[in-house]
Amino acid sequence: MSERTQQNRSEGQSPATKAGRRLAAQLAAQKAAEAKRRRQAWAGGLAGVAVVAVLITVFVLVGGGDDKPANQADASASASASAPAQDAADAPPAPQLPAGADPALGSKPTVEAGKGELKKLAVTPLIKGTGPAVKKGQTITTNYVGVFYKDGQEFDSSWKAGQPATFPIGVGQVIPGWDQGLVGVTVGSRVQLDIPGELGYGNDAAAAGGRPTGPLRFVVDVLAAQ
Repeated sequence: MSERTQQNRSEGQSPATKAGRRLAAQLAAQKAAEAKRRRQAWAGGLAGVAVVAVLITVFVLVGGGDDKPANQADASASASASAPAQDAADAPPAPQLPAGADPALGSKPTVEAGKGELKKLAVTPLIKGTGPAVKKGQTITTNYVGVFYKDGQEFDSSWKAGQPATFPIGVGQVIPGWDQGLVGVTVGSRVQLDIPGELGYGNDAAAAGGRPTGPLRFVVDVLAAQ
């Protein structure tokens, strides 16, 4: 037995006991380090959650979500789009004219009352268009003004609506005076149609259901036919 062993025994400590204590100390140190790492990770996780919460709060307050800006944008767009629409009846946009058309078709015509008794359909060219002639069954696009033949009082106008009217021609979709008077008119023309009551909405106001009766006068611009 060595002197070192004898000394350890004299002190009440065997080599095995000292080794066990060193191992226990190492394990304790490892556990302490692991606990520290866990605390750090937990703190870091809380910090990350806090940052995300702050970002979400800022995102909502600033309005970064999809719903809020979309609604705001829609409201702004609706407000700006509705502003000119309110004035459409007073100042409708100029119609798109066919190529080579007379610029006069871009302005609403003045329509006066007729003279004398109207007995049959009369088609009077006011501006001669250079486009193809309208054929029965085609769909035509027109601007028009309608007045009572006797006094010139306006009762209808596409200009007031702010856009041209599009409809089939020659197939019974409009009054007979239009079906008969507009077939054969060339695109780009402005014509005056003097229509007796029987080729319009009739002469009986009670049977017309509020539509204009008696002889009528229309000034019609033929903008397209297809």
